Amino acid sequence: MIRILIADDHAIIRHGLKQIIEDSGEMRVVAEAGSGSDALRKIRGSECDVVVLDISMPDMSGIDVLKQIHAEKPQLPILILSIYPEDQYAVRLIKAGAAGYMTKESAPSEVVSALLHIAGGKKYISPAVAELLANEVGTDEEKLPHQILSDREYQIFLLLASARTVSEIADILSLSVKTISTYRSRILEKMRLSNNAELMRYAVDNHLSQ
Repeated sequence: MIRILIADDHAIIRHGLKQIIEDSGEMRVVAEAGSGSDALRKIRGSECDVVVLDISMPDMSGIDVLKQIHAEKPQLPILILSIYPEDQYAVRLIKAGAAGYMTKESAPSEVVSALLHIAGGKKYISPAVAELLANEVGTDEEKLPHQILSDREYQIFLLLASARTVSEIADILSLSVKTISTYRSRILEKMRLSNNAELMRYAVDNHLSQ
């Protein structure tokens, strides 16, 4: 029996996923976590074969959780299940160590198939993600401005693009307002933009707005 750990801050999502997973007859949920720190604690304290991880988590982002898990247990496969479409995060997270990326709009049968695939030691790469990965091949000169941002910069870029204030982002990421302001300045400089309005327009034009 394949052992699954679910990390998502919404209890309803966890309950639904647990039902889908256990109805397969081949997997069971051995632990659930509702925050980033809780996820790390449960992963360290329980035996699981696959982790299902959301990106948006309180107290610690899913991106940071992914990197920490990958650093501590590089052989533990992680399936990202997110509300964000593939073109926003999939390539970055797979490069950071995720074994697969799916949106929460995916059919239950696809989730089960992906988990079984990953539990077998393989990557789950959908056609959409495969195309994005193929497009990533190239030099920095060929990349769009948002593609040269670091993972943290990109995360803050998306939050700024969704009209979040610096204070709101600081609360979401548990960082200081000064730190977020520094990141904002760096992002604008790297992307050669002047202000948040231009940043938001860029996000809309490149289908990155949430």
